[in-house]
Amino acid sequence: MNTQSPTTCPFHGDALSPVPASHHPEPPSLKGWPPGPPSRLTGWSHLARMARDLPAALEAWHRDHGDLVHLRIWPEHQVIVVHPDLARELLVTHHDALIRWERGTAVFSRLQGRSLFVAEGEEWRVRRQSLQPAFQHRAVQGFVPAIAGAAGRMLAGWPADGGICEVGSGFTALAMDVIVRMLFSTPLGGDARMAEEAVEILLRAANAELYWPAGWPDWVPWKRAKRRALATLRGLIDRHLRARLDLSPDDWPDDLLTRLLQAHRDERAGWRLDGVRDECMTIFLAGHETTAATLIWWAWCMAANPLAQDTAREEVRRVLNGQEPTAGRLAELPYLRQTIQETMRLYPAAPVLSTRRSTRPISLGGWRFPARTLFLLPVQAMQHDARWFPEPLAFRPERFAPGAPPIPRGAHMPFGAGPRVCLGQHLAMTELTVIAAMLLQCFALSVPAGVAPPRPVMRLSLRPDKPLRLQLSPVTGG
Repeated sequence: MNTQSPTTCPFHGDALSPVPASHHPEPPSLKGWPPGPPSRLTGWSHLARMARDLPAALEAWHRDHGDLVHLRIWPEHQVIVVHPDLARELLVTHHDALIRWERGTAVFSRLQGRSLFVAEGEEWRVRRQSLQPAFQHRAVQGFVPAIAGAAGRMLAGWPADGGICEVGSGFTALAMDVIVRMLFSTPLGGDARMAEEAVEILLRAANAELYWPAGWPDWVPWKRAKRRALATLRGLIDRHLRARLDLSPDDWPDDLLTRLLQAHRDERAGWRLDGVRDECMTIFLAGHETTAATLIWWAWCMAANPLAQDTAREEVRRVLNGQEPTAGRLAELPYLRQTIQETMRLYPAAPVLSTRRSTRPISLGGWRFPARTLFLLPVQAMQHDARWFPEPLAFRPERFAPGAPPIPRGAHMPFGAGPRVCLGQHLAMTELTVIAAMLLQCFALSVPAGVAPPRPVMRLSLRPDKPLRLQLSPVTGG
């Protein structure tokens, strides 16, 4: 049932003007707001539903109300954008009219400082341009030996005779180790478990804070666990930063920290030392969490789809012949990459992109939205839409094969779109492909008897609701 939201806005008056919704060409804009669930007095019940399960709530509202859904959550107007054309139009055509939602910026700033993730305007452009070369495809290829080495050490620690194993903690520790080596040229070592626990505490805390219009400062007594977790990660970053600064610049290794420090030396006004520290924290948090989450879901998809797993393993065996992956051979593993792409379609690590606020009126999908409208982009809802992906909940890597029916632009965007597309997308795909190939060389994955499919839960990233336990069987013959 489509329930029309109120058509006038007490805050913006008649800022909206008239016509029927249609994508191409865009007519004069409709007056009022798109359909949406009734909000009663404040609409705060919507927040409670979103806090319980944000992706499920957004998918349900999409089914009930269409591709543009209005949520009245006092004192804001929010619009859920679920059509790929409209999502890309918003992120690409209107990108210069959007900023990150202030509440989200405040929450993330408490975790990672004033980093690229929360910066806006000229500050964002300067930082993005400084960091871009370190994350381009050619630069990322240089990290392949370090990724393969870290993956080899992790797999060597798994039981050689197989057995049932909880894979999530191992993938998280591995992803942390890889990003720390890329940042600082040193292993994470004994800090792994401590860092994993700290990250889990911080992600839970940040996720909860997003659903409150305002939050308590971190010094209040009941946030002791969050303060300790932050101190743990900041201490980790600071130790590496101090150790690097104690060296002569001629002795600095070629890693991400060196590139950040060189930017600091060359552009002191735009890159204070605190900014280097903040970027290190952001790269550590974002650079391992989404990779670890995707690896966990990929392992589940392989275990639950043995034919796809066998096909990927045979490709790996034929191309690598038991050797570690190299940058030059990764392009020869197209089917393996398809299994990763399909995993990210079903279980995007970031199922909802960061909420945006418009700084001026925007015309979108036949509607004209006033300045200060909030826009939510549910990636998972778009990627589970049967219009673009028949049988959307089925695992079908062939959707991404050459010659497959084209996927509409914007229907699959696990890394976002537009100028703020994820800076680390090449690094993520490279890391995922290397680790997946090496795992398939060593083990076959299967679902133990009696184990039910994991339920996805969003705590900033999408993770299984319980630790994922899979059966590992050694692979003979490489």
